[in-house]
Amino acid sequence: MVELVVTNDPLEAEMIRSILESGGVTAVIRSSRVTPYPVNIGKMGEIKILVPEEDLQTAKEAISLSQ
Repeated sequence: MVELVVTNDPLEAEMIRSILESGGVTAVIRSSRVTPYPVNIGKMGEIKILVPEEDLQTAKEAISLSQ
């Protein structure tokens, strides 16, 4: 799996994952967020969307079309 997008917004991450999966691309969300705490700053607040390396180009195209 390779990193496609990094965001700080969990809703945006879910939307991106949904777009990718509706196009047939497997997507995984990884986060270091500590959910009981309302403040997640810097690297701790990052949410990464990962896709299989062989689907990276397809995923980039799907994201650019959705904007």
